[in-house]
Amino acid sequence: MKILPVLTGIALCCSVDAVATEQDSKFSTFPTYNGSDLELNVDNSGTHWRLWSPEAEEVELLLYPTGRNSAPTKTISMSRSDNGTWTASSPEKLYGQFYTFRVKHNGKWLSETPGVWAKAVGINGERAAIIDFSETNPDGWASDKGPSIRNINDAVIYEMHHRDFSVHPSSGISNKGKFLAMTEDGTTNPTGESTGLDHLKDLGVTHIHILPSYDYNSVDETNLPANQYNWGYDPLNYNSPEGSYSTNPSDPATRVREMKEMIKTLHDNGIGVIMDVVYNHTADNDNSNFSLTAPGYYYRHRPDGSYSDASGCGNETASDRQQMRDFIVNSVKYWAKEYHIDGFRFDLMAIHDTETMNEVASALKEINPDIFIYGEGWTAGDSPLPVERRALKENVAKMPQIAVFSDDIRDAIKGHYSDAADRGFATGKEGLEETVKIGIVAATPHPQIDYSKGNNSKFPYAAAPTQIINYVSCHDDLMLTDKLRKSMPDATDKERQRAARLAQTIVFTSQGTPFMFTGEEIFRDKKGVHNSYKSPDSINAIDWNLRHQNAEQYEYYKQLIKFRKNHPAFRMTTAEDVAKHLKFDKTEPGLISYSLIDHANGDEFKEIKLIFNGSDNVREVKVAKGEWIIIAEDGRMNADGLGSTKGGRLSIAPRSAMILGREK
Repeated sequence: MKILPVLTGIALCCSVDAVATEQDSKFSTFPTYNGSDLELNVDNSGTHWRLWSPEAEEVELLLYPTGRNSAPTKTISMSRSDNGTWTASSPEKLYGQFYTFRVKHNGKWLSETPGVWAKAVGINGERAAIIDFSETNPDGWASDKGPSIRNINDAVIYEMHHRDFSVHPSSGISNKGKFLAMTEDGTTNPTGESTGLDHLKDLGVTHIHILPSYDYNSVDETNLPANQYNWGYDPLNYNSPEGSYSTNPSDPATRVREMKEMIKTLHDNGIGVIMDVVYNHTADNDNSNFSLTAPGYYYRHRPDGSYSDASGCGNETASDRQQMRDFIVNSVKYWAKEYHIDGFRFDLMAIHDTETMNEVASALKEINPDIFIYGEGWTAGDSPLPVERRALKENVAKMPQIAVFSDDIRDAIKGHYSDAADRGFATGKEGLEETVKIGIVAATPHPQIDYSKGNNSKFPYAAAPTQIINYVSCHDDLMLTDKLRKSMPDATDKERQRAARLAQTIVFTSQGTPFMFTGEEIFRDKKGVHNSYKSPDSINAIDWNLRHQNAEQYEYYKQLIKFRKNHPAFRMTTAEDVAKHLKFDKTEPGLISYSLIDHANGDEFKEIKLIFNGSDNVREVKVAKGEWIIIAEDGRMNADGLGSTKGGRLSIAPRSAMILGREK
């Protein structure tokens, strides 16, 4: 989502007093329910509902024949049951029908809601649907699984939005902006280069991180020809797919089936799927599904009773309350089991507490040891949750199976995200070398790094390199192409592309896990719009003609990804190995040089030499004599080698990386 200034543990030392309000004390006494039958269960004895609403005075269940614009066919009074829940049953399997709940609270009937656990919904998510999920599974679904990876840093993550990726006329994709766009093979742009699924396979990424795919609030599914656009960081129904990405939003089963078809196709082609989840806030406050079932409980409040707003979106959820924690844990478990999701990216993860995130990781790893979890280790505003309990990047060592984004490497390489004109190491700004080095070692302790010189972090906060996600841009703020155009106004695009290659070379050869934003491999832009969350397709769509126009850029990225995947030296898993096998040998303004030594992490190369020149001038570096294979030089790259050198004094072209490898 749109990121406001990064709030670290240091910056938040003067946070709001966390003394519980009278409301908080009351909520802590509520009974909680963690059964698997929330909120709908269909079996041979009929259809059964269970809603958690501990303060309700009465609860009604309304049955409907359609997802909207129809009167209820039946209203059932629910009965008070265990641990704050209410239940109702019908002796029939009511497949094809829809339902809502209505809660009486403090003498007032609240608005209807599909509840918080609706797994299938009608158009615009207004009513929950009763469907047979076994009939939504594609052929072969029982044996479907994503790529097997030993550690998160074996992944190469590619962030994308369903609509951006396929909607442009040049994509050659039929199901534009839909889940099914990712099931089409053989698609090309007008000049014959591959697009869509084939493009991803050729590029070599291992996982796609898709922006929110659950049912969100801002796009009117009854009027899709209006071409409304949103990133989807406005949650409505957390456990049902978004209707605008299906070919028939009014049919609840279609969105489920088509999302599964997308996932299975990607899995069949060796690509995993990461789901972007936004449990930290809801699109609405008093009228959210949370508020309409258990008013007040699911949110944090200020001492005056108003909504706390660490999300910058009007509210923040209370993961530290047991029923909300259980909801988050059970929700990701559901997506992992029902949809075979391979990983989860947590939006504004620091709004959640570390205990919740550890429970999330533990539960998911039991389902699939290859699943991984990462998130934004910051908030967008202050919170009543004490700093030491927040899932901040500074607290990531308390979450051994969780990774966080590195704003250290991001801002040091390209310039600060909040200042469009600010330059970084890759664009000629000096004084950022130590912060880049913090990124290179994935924020782990290293004897050759002075953390006091770090711009964003002053101590090694990661316990292992597997806890860091490295990137230079994402959907938020200026993407890399636009940042380079703003910060290098007098340069040509060819010169900016050199800077982009250097920037991504640093990311992809650093310890930790590399992450890139869709279309950067073909130098796509967003017309300088930094917050394009609801901008039209003219801003957000990827023009696939760029695959032809910027073919050299694409080939460089492809070779960079191949090189990383071929060499385990870039994927060390312990801080001790990084400190032992990664040796810096020269750091000066605009220049960083280091080696990965002694067959690091079992690599075939005894030594890999990496030299980054972010300056405008040719630089000289002395390299040990030997039989070196040249992997990258002067803006060119080939994972299998460009040539060879004997070492000695070597010239490093401006704004470029030199990478060398030797086997002995």
